[in-house]
Amino acid sequence: MDLYLKPWIIVALILELNMPTNIRKHNWQLENTYASLPAVFFSLQQPVPVAKPEIVCFNERLANDLGLGFLNHEKENSVAYFSGNRIPDGAEPLAQAYAGHQFGYFTMLGDGRAILLGEQLDPTGKRFDVQLKGSGQTPYSRRGDGRATLYSMLREYLISEAMHHLGVPTTRSLSVVSTGEQVFREETHNGAVLTRTADSHIRVGTFEYARNFCSIEDLQALTTYTLQRHYPELTDTDDPALALLKAVMHKQIDLVVNWLRVGFIHGVMNTDNMSIAGETIDYGPCAFMNAYNPRTVFSSIDANGRYAFGNQSNVAHWNLAIFAGALLPIISENQKKAIDLAQEVLEGFQHRFTEKWYAMMFGKLGILHPEDQDKDLVDELLSLMETKKADYTQVFLALQQDKAPEGSLFELEEFKGWVKKWKNTHPGGDHKAQSLALMNTLNPKVIPRNHWVENVLEAAVEGNLAPFNQLLGTLSKPYDTHPDALQFEQIPEGFDVRYQTFCGT
Repeated sequence: MDLYLKPWIIVALILELNMPTNIRKHNWQLENTYASLPAVFFSLQQPVPVAKPEIVCFNERLANDLGLGFLNHEKENSVAYFSGNRIPDGAEPLAQAYAGHQFGYFTMLGDGRAILLGEQLDPTGKRFDVQLKGSGQTPYSRRGDGRATLYSMLREYLISEAMHHLGVPTTRSLSVVSTGEQVFREETHNGAVLTRTADSHIRVGTFEYARNFCSIEDLQALTTYTLQRHYPELTDTDDPALALLKAVMHKQIDLVVNWLRVGFIHGVMNTDNMSIAGETIDYGPCAFMNAYNPRTVFSSIDANGRYAFGNQSNVAHWNLAIFAGALLPIISENQKKAIDLAQEVLEGFQHRFTEKWYAMMFGKLGILHPEDQDKDLVDELLSLMETKKADYTQVFLALQQDKAPEGSLFELEEFKGWVKKWKNTHPGGDHKAQSLALMNTLNPKVIPRNHWVENVLEAAVEGNLAPFNQLLGTLSKPYDTHPDALQFEQIPEGFDVRYQTFCGT
């Protein structure tokens, strides 16, 4: 390498080094490595400008983490960037192509209302996708208008940030901008654009698209790119594609266990909503379970309970089988060998999931050194909770705080007997403190209660953001102690029975 520096380069370096830090770092650091993939995987697409953009929410903390803190003080620029009316330096806007199984049926999809601006490099050099959601029609819109409602984008902002603070891997929300335009669904709504960040937007459905509509070379290119971006340690293994399948399986197991820990129901676990990076993505018909029932469903489009609370691990397993099928041609040229190798990986799902799930449940109960019979303790508790429709979050919180809130479960003799058995698993002294500390890391004191979410969203779309911001602040500290009136608030009678969530499109 020639170490000789030309005079003009030296001058440029001196100017850069002498520039005040608050100026030198105040810019976008965007790349778009996804655009290096074969062109079949995307369509270059500019966002469609909006009429009258105004910032409704801006995530200052996330902006600082991404190296975009300068936008906190540049409202005019921010609203232009996050509405799609101005493209930041380094961006190469595109819509991604993908397919997917939706409720078990395969279909061609793609970013029908989203534009990937590129990948922002944070101050540590880590890259995050920056995507505009609701930014207008694309080649994949399929008769859709490409827009989003203010209500649904505020909902994603609120719940994705709540999930982040709960410690669940998730995409995040950087901003919501109202567009000054109307969006027509069953009725007329105010329009908005959400800026979403993610480790990436590569999905199981991206691989399905490659397998069904592209060449083997394209599938290999996508696999190589995904490995280099998310699992570089696997690139030199004997069978990188098989190693990718196993790594994604482990990520998905951990993710679903986290969902079950906090009572989250995704609502639409189609393969196009399974992130290869292991993040929660797409907050359309999602909700949180209050009364414990594994069959709980809130999605208006899930009539048969395919994506019910207790079925999410089974669906993850099914989705992974679809992922394995997409990878078969590059796992091995010998089809039978490829199937056998993939099957061997997938057969490990149930055992690993069960181990992880029980370990999580032991942690929620503060059991430091679990034994086999403690599984019966977990199963018995959940059975009692289901019978008495006990609040999933509040039961663990009451056990942690040694409280007996009013309610049929805590007055039940059978439950009192269970509590005695549970307490026998808790040693005294320092170990008790360790047990409580463990419970405090796994049992949130507040979650996005469905009636809370709906109340603040209804106020927000009418122009009153104060309740929304107040709830957002509460949910940013889910493991802190809050007043009992908040932590043990009763769900309005009948609310969850009639509660439905909807897909934003």
